[in-house]
Amino acid sequence: MHLFSDLLVHHVGTGLADNIMQGAAGPDEFRTAPLWGLGQRLYFLHDGRATPSNGGLVTAILDHASSGSEANAVVSNFQHLTQQQQQDLLNFLRSL
Repeated sequence: MHLFSDLLVHHVGTGLADNIMQGAAGPDEFRTAPLWGLGQRLYFLHDGRATPSNGGLVTAILDHASSGSEANAVVSNFQHLTQQQQQDLLNFLRSL
């Protein structure tokens, strides 16, 4: 099975910041978690705020866009995919 992570600490911006310092990680920094088992999860993001009732994976992806986030370009790329391409990506993520 592939890790599908860089395991690095990234700035996730003001939208996901929890204002908690942990080691050398600042209040808007989180380690990229491996995607193993993603398809079995019901709650996403570091605090579980993305759930099936509010959009799940799509919410988790879109919530990465905010001031100061390193993921802004990735979120924009996702938004510019066709509906079928987005669904294909979500199906792939759910297969992990």
